[in-house]
Formats: sequence, structure tokens, C-alpha cells
Amino acid sequence: MNYIVLDLEWNQASEANDERSKMLAFEIIEIGAVKLNSRMETMDTFHEMIKPQVYNEMHKVTERLIRIHMSDLENRRTFAEVMRDFLDWCGDSVMFATWGPMDLTELQKNMVFFGMEPLGNGPLRFFDVQKLFSIAYEDQKSRKSLEYAVSYLGLSAGEPFHRAISDAVYTAQVLQRIKDPIALQRVSFDTFCLPQDHRSEIHIVFDNYAKYISRAFPDKETLMTDKEVISTRCYLCHRNLRRKIKWFSQNSKHYYSLSYCEVHGFMKGKIRIKKTDDDTVFAIKTTRLIPEEEVDKIRQKKERIKELRRMHRHREKEKKEI
Repeated sequence: MNYIVLDLEWNQASEANDERSKMLAFEIIEIGAVKLNSRMETMDTFHEMIKPQVYNEMHKVTERLIRIHMSDLENRRTFAEVMRDFLDWCGDSVMFATWGPMDLTELQKNMVFFGMEPLGNGPLRFFDVQKLFSIAYEDQKSRKSLEYAVSYLGLSAGEPFHRAISDAVYTAQVLQRIKDPIALQRVSFDTFCLPQDHRSEIHIVFDNYAKYISRAFPDKETLMTDKEVISTRCYLCHRNLRRKIKWFSQNSKHYYSLSYCEVHGFMKGKIRIKKTDDDTVFAIKTTRLIPEEEVDKIRQKKERIKELRRMHRHREKEKKEI
């Protein structure tokens, strides 16, 4: 299997109320990529700028950041033409790698908009090198810039950042220096295409937590009654666990629970509810075994939410009585 380290530059509407944003928020104007073999050795590069078909003016911030002018793109090929060549160049049996989680989603949005099939028919496994860098060299939570990572690793930075090919090269160089097996196990999933049914939903266990990605549901209420979505199963011994604290939420987008496994101890559950472009919803659930000192934090979080809701109801009642 080869690795395709990808970077994109895109343009967008200059005005917030531009109706074109509803069709395509970000139009790709440059593709840069590095092909690595299974030993993470550089094999080839791909770079091409693209003629815009949606936005005929360059956003001022974009132009200043990437230093591409609209005149540079007038005689370029269209997205579909470039993309067909890019996919041929990628070949079969590849895994993408990007700096951050956005590029594959925006690439597939452009593909569909311009009449092409997306890269797959379900969540797409890829390396988020920004996340891997944090796992290997930082605190596993922070997300630093590509410039920071290049400087941190002492890499030569002779080409300007914020151009597709140079950023792809820098990202590939960072990936080549990540040897931590735990970091390289932490694959990410692009969810532009969701699982099509219950059988194709994503279940994956990492070194210290498990992740589940659901199919689409018509609304949040239906999602939160699905047995698989709300299940709390120990990812080590596969036992269904009784919840000590049922699923609760502060903002209707993030839900938390606490369960207990008699063999492995307390397990924290977290559900993130995300919307799709067609107004359906899906869940990304993570479950993690936690030490007892973290149990009280979850209990305190639930109590704070209960108190805030009680205060809110009290204020609403006072308003009605005035």
C-alpha cells in the first residue's frame, strides 16, 4: 500500500451572504501531493493549479495567504480534468494523509459538485498528521500548525508555507519522522460518506479507547434511541455494562455516560452528534476506561448541568409571574 500525502488550497465567497456558498463553500484551486511507499519513502509528487468555475474573484484573505492571483488560474484545466489525472496518479490501494481533518471532506464535496463519484461509499481511513504529531511529540490534545511542526523537528523550510505542494512536502516529511507505533495506530476517518447501514458502521479499538461511527438517522431523537448508539460495552472483554450514570447532555450535541465493568473498572462514554449536509444526523461515540479519580469529575459535570437547568427553569418561572 502507498500513502498519498495531500494538501489543498481553496477559494471562497468574499461576501457572507453569497448564494454560491450554499452550493460549494470552498472551491479547490490547487492540489499538491506526495506519494510514499509502504516504507514511507518518497516516490513521486503531484502538483497542479485549477481553473475556477464557481468563484471568479479571489477572497482577499486567501489571496494574501497563499499568494495566488486569479490571473494565475485563467488558463488552467478544470477541477474534473485535474482530478481524473490525480486519481490515476494515486493508483489503487492507497491511504491518504493530510494536515488536519478538512481536506478529504472538501475534496469529495468538490468531486460530487462537479459530477464525480466520491472516494468511497463509507468513512474513509486516513492519517491526520497534525493529530499524529501531537500524539508523538506533544500532549495528544493540542493541534499545532504545520510551521510549528517543521520548526520543532528541525526540518529545512526553504519553500513558502500555504501552497499545496510545499505543504504536502512538509507534511510528508513530518509523517516520515513519526515512528511511535501508538501514534501510527491512531487512524482517523473522514465522514463525508457515512456507513450505509448497521452492518457497515465503524467499530475500532485503539490502545486505550474505542470509537464507533454510526449510520445516518433522520433526527437526534431517533439516533438517541438506537441500541447500538447508546450501548455501553467494555471494549476489552465485550461485556454489556450497566450504566452508573445514564447519558446526559449540556448542549444536545455532546452526551456523556459512566458505566462499570467488574473486570476492568469504570468506563466513560462520549457521544458527539453531527449534522450532515442533507440535515440528517450521525453519532461518533468514544468509550474509554478511566481511573476512579476521574469518576467524580463526571458526576460533578452532571450535577452542574442539573443545577444550571434548575436555575434556568426558576428564571423562566419568574418571568411568567411578572
